[in-house]
Amino acid sequence: MEEKDIHDELASIRSMMERSSKFISLSGLSGILAGVYALIGAVIVYLAIQGAPVANSNSSIFESLSDLIAVFYTVFITAIVVLIASIATGVILSHRKAKRKGQSIWGKTSKALLIHMLIPLLTGGLLIVLFLYQGNLGFIVPAMLIFYGLALFSAANFTYSEVRFLGVLEITLGLIAACFPNYGLLFWALGFGVLHVIYGSMMYLKYDR
Repeated sequence: MEEKDIHDELASIRSMMERSSKFISLSGLSGILAGVYALIGAVIVYLAIQGAPVANSNSSIFESLSDLIAVFYTVFITAIVVLIASIATGVILSHRKAKRKGQSIWGKTSKALLIHMLIPLLTGGLLIVLFLYQGNLGFIVPAMLIFYGLALFSAANFTYSEVRFLGVLEITLGLIAACFPNYGLLFWALGFGVLHVIYGSMMYLKYDR
């Protein structure tokens, strides 16, 4: 057997092993769209905050409890819609990619990936609920970014290695956001919006074309 044939066979075996041990049906386009959804959501929340009456022009304290509740309601609904839209888009586009490649989207590897993501996400979600209960609103966005980054870092063992770098960036951004709690919306837009668009674009150009 010629040396070239040996290399081709080894490459084929390596590719087959990667397909069996890693979930490679993640869609880069879904990452781009998730980032776009997050940026649109950030604009909606920003407009809601700017449109709410405040005690005076130099204060961010709302005139009444009803105004605060209205803004919180807008933030909550927007976050839920962005989350559902992002998940739905990711599942649909990843399913199409898997079907195109003749792969199954739901298997042992995808289950392991989901479990490794859910543990940090659920932990972060419980912590955020505690922050809400205690009124520590300034730490909600940092917690979101940090635990989302930890989830990505953990799940990267079962998918593309680039996901690990995105996780590190999210964690780093979350730590920086904790130092500037008054700019939570900006860091949220950067982490879930801009970084997703950049990451999704890179993944699309590298794996989806």
